[in-house]
Amino acid sequence: MGPGLELKDITAPGERSAREAAEAVRRLAPLLRRSRKKKAASLRLHAEESSRSVSIDLPLEAVELFARVLEQMARGRAVTIVPIHAELTTQEAANLLNVSRPHLIRLLDEGHMPFHRVGTHRRVRVADLLAYKRRDEARRRKVADALTDEAQKLRLGY
Repeated sequence: MGPGLELKDITAPGERSAREAAEAVRRLAPLLRRSRKKKAASLRLHAEESSRSVSIDLPLEAVELFARVLEQMARGRAVTIVPIHAELTTQEAANLLNVSRPHLIRLLDEGHMPFHRVGTHRRVRVADLLAYKRRDEARRRKVADALTDEAQKLRLGY
């Protein structure tokens, strides 16, 4: 994923952090709505620390991403940001899909998602992993819908 950061190092926020994140989201949401309405390109962040203060213009996209991170933290969920072009080891990719490493390798070998090798090791791009995950979720929804339709036709109470 990157130098110094492994998935095992990511922990969920504590109760205090979750409360602070929820309050930040509550206060940030109206600013984002107004900025989107005005089609603003940036939002100004003003930070104060004892005798110093600084104002920074941040791209609206960065503030929206920050708000999404805060929303997840407010729910007590761990968050990490990975560049879309980043490459994952097979273990990292398996962890993100919540499958075993051998299962992921089978998916790769069967051509369900692209990969390349670095020496003898397989690497998977985050963008390719996310595309596979979207396709797999859509396929699962389609199967679940078909099963629900069948159950309704058979009057099984669904």
